[in-house]
Amino acid sequence: MKIAIGSKLFEGAWGGGNLFVKSFKNYLQEKKIKVTHYLNESDIDIILLTEPRFESSSSTITLLEAKLYKRFVNNKVKIIHRINECDERKNTNYVNKKMTHISKNSDYTIFVSHWLKTLYEEFGLIKHNSKVILSGSDGKIFNTQNKKVWDGKSKLKIITHHWGNNWNKGFDVYSRIDILLDNSKFNEKFSFTYIGNLPKNFFFKNVIYKKPLISEELSKELKSHDLYITGSLNEPSGNHQIEASLCGLPVMYINSGGIPDYQNNFGTEFNLNNLEIILEDVYKNYSKYYSKNLNFPFDAKLMNSEYFKLIESIYEKSTHIKKYYIYLLFYRFLFRLKIIELFKLFFSKINYKLNKYILKNI
Repeated sequence: MKIAIGSKLFEGAWGGGNLFVKSFKNYLQEKKIKVTHYLNESDIDIILLTEPRFESSSSTITLLEAKLYKRFVNNKVKIIHRINECDERKNTNYVNKKMTHISKNSDYTIFVSHWLKTLYEEFGLIKHNSKVILSGSDGKIFNTQNKKVWDGKSKLKIITHHWGNNWNKGFDVYSRIDILLDNSKFNEKFSFTYIGNLPKNFFFKNVIYKKPLISEELSKELKSHDLYITGSLNEPSGNHQIEASLCGLPVMYINSGGIPDYQNNFGTEFNLNNLEIILEDVYKNYSKYYSKNLNFPFDAKLMNSEYFKLIESIYEKSTHIKKYYIYLLFYRFLFRLKIIELFKLFFSKINYKLNKYILKNI
């Protein structure tokens, strides 16, 4: 079996989609499954579209390329679309339509939360060949090894981290904590660390700020804290809260997006109105919140096994027909000259500017 995953891999600190691709690729290679990121080979059995939008810098396989491969190279290849994005997350107005179109032209669709599946069903994407597979982070990196439990005497150290810098990541919540830290009584009990990227021209006054960290460094930093908070809105899944829970941190979350699918039985819901009340209760009854999180199950091992079970269930052994190779030879020629890559880059810039213009003029 050979699987094509339609996304580039980036080293260093990056977003959740990159972590998924890296984790699943490693899992497949451990099982001696061949993995590629492009459609320039003749024996691909599964095409996993993780970022099929050509305007994305991480995209390597678009829906058009996948459909042409299925038509002219291997008509038994299965196209799986993993949806981990929506308009609601960044207040856009074109993502849901595009993802729906891609999924309707795919053989199978995977959603990263039940909330996201419901959202797309309400948008008009009704598919029998679909499934929710909850995300997970690398348990070899994000775990409770060497995690010290808060002593109940020192400051309770709160932390959060995000790769994205959109305001919906929870900056109204983080700004509120920044203001609360102006109060000496609050400041005596709590500290707050933010790791990641910030919105343009946004600065904290009392919050400890650190730039994005790679996995091992991030895990170490998370374990040095006591409580995790996420104010993220309309998040399809959110690797950040998964990583925190696996590191043994109780998680405070807002009832929005797919995060409750993960945290309902393990974390604590809050909102802007009761933020300070909940924080005070965590301070007084920390062991209760810490214990509640201990059995958090969503690691990469569980996630990857679910993906592989699905792939095995729909996999069909390929029978290649030599006459189809004419298309593949032409594709390889364009691929080697980097014409396809340049074409995507050119139109992605036009598309980005067009969408930006439309959003500004709505």
